[in-house]
Amino acid sequence: MAKQIKTIAVYCGSKSGNNKLFADAARDLGCEMARRSMSLVYGAGSVGLMGILADSVLKLGGRVTGVVPRQFIKEVVKQDLSEIIYVNSMSERKLKMIELSDANIALPGGFGTFDEIFEALVLLQLGESGSPCGFLNVDGYYDSLKTFLDSALESGFLDKSVRSMAIFEDTPAKLISSMQNYKDSHDRSYWKS
Repeated sequence: MAKQIKTIAVYCGSKSGNNKLFADAARDLGCEMARRSMSLVYGAGSVGLMGILADSVLKLGGRVTGVVPRQFIKEVVKQDLSEIIYVNSMSERKLKMIELSDANIALPGGFGTFDEIFEALVLLQLGESGSPCGFLNVDGYYDSLKTFLDSALESGFLDKSVRSMAIFEDTPAKLISSMQNYKDSHDRSYWKS
């Protein structure tokens, strides 16, 4: 049975990057989510991939919740969202986004994006979250990361069930479908003894 995904937390750049395909992918992901009646939770940005993503969901009548630390200046916060939740820190933002979502996706981005999706992966690994985590591998952006995770598996730092928690697909439709079909097989019993 497919996992019920109603809300997705998406982590992505506050810049658009230097490849037009990144912006296209953010737009396509937002449209795919809206078509599937899935809500978006994201970092509330008005610019870069963040703004493109939110605009594409809103344009099709979808629900968008932004989660933003209070110290961010109001000019960078997209004001026409369905809901804006202010928190006290970046750490609190990550946990709130994970709490509000059924799945997590990383579009291309930088350190913030990596930090957010890896926190979601760690919580999934620990069993503190049941939300699948995916990488939208736009034009091979995450190829090196995929290779690195495979190397961590080969080196004995990840087992197969943990490595499978990081789902990579190159289109929004395939990624969402793979996340809906994700089955957690990781044995956590040794952490509870």
